[in-house]
Amino acid sequence: MLKASEIFIDERMQWMKSDDIRPYVFVRPENRILEPGRLHRRLDWFPHEVIYKNPLEMDQVGFADRIMYLETAAFGPSGMAMPRWVFYDCAIVPGFVAGFAARTSKLSPEMKRLLAVDEAIEWTPLSLFIIIPTMSRDGEWVAHNLCSVNSILPKEHQVYGIGFISKAFGLWYANVRTCCGMTQWTSPSVKLHSNYGDFEVLTAYTPVHSYARTVTYRLIVDTESWPAFFHKQERKGFHDRYESAGFDVDPVNDQSLISFQRRLEGGEGPFFLDPRETRIKDLNAPLKVYRPK
Repeated sequence: MLKASEIFIDERMQWMKSDDIRPYVFVRPENRILEPGRLHRRLDWFPHEVIYKNPLEMDQVGFADRIMYLETAAFGPSGMAMPRWVFYDCAIVPGFVAGFAARTSKLSPEMKRLLAVDEAIEWTPLSLFIIIPTMSRDGEWVAHNLCSVNSILPKEHQVYGIGFISKAFGLWYANVRTCCGMTQWTSPSVKLHSNYGDFEVLTAYTPVHSYARTVTYRLIVDTESWPAFFHKQERKGFHDRYESAGFDVDPVNDQSLISFQRRLEGGEGPFFLDPRETRIKDLNAPLKVYRPK
């Protein structure tokens, strides 16, 4: 059993024990998971009852507004804020949004001010993770979006680890075995996304995207490795399974990314990144590339 005590040992994670911060799922009834957590039964991190919100109900627009407020605050400065119609058409209808929400009445006056909360809403979203099923024969899901209040709050008000935990909750809830996703090489989210399972690089340079320096990845969800993220430890057995591919990738050098991409297109892979290295290195630093032994 992967007990919550493995991460609760850090006092900054005590918020997960509070009944005033609970997981939510913003999902139309047809998309609700029948047996949440069935695939990952060994994980006991999410004891609280889930808050369900139905986006097809007009009265839930206030909750949606707060989700969009977080998303826009996080991605607006980089020009990647999600249009509202994309949120509904491409996220809500085919998939769902998961995250954590705080009881609005229990937020401090300063937090209410910083988050511009709506006092009429019982629960205020603190994070969001959008996940969408794909047509893959392997039942693959795509991680579309992840952000939290930590991107807009000063450090003294941040909720430690909520970004990582929000994606973990969504993967656990939906019984996800295989997950793919996209992020930018120099985005802080690389440090999170690479720590849910062995991180395979599908594209290293992606000119079809608005930002060519986008990495597309795939992983097999490995809940046993999740505590290592908080302890900045090496993933157990990583270097037993993988060896150096003989080259590094420079996340701020287009030629390095294009060269890596050509290797992928030439069938030289699969290639992987070391999650501990992405976790502890500077975002602009070159990363060693690995292949299966």
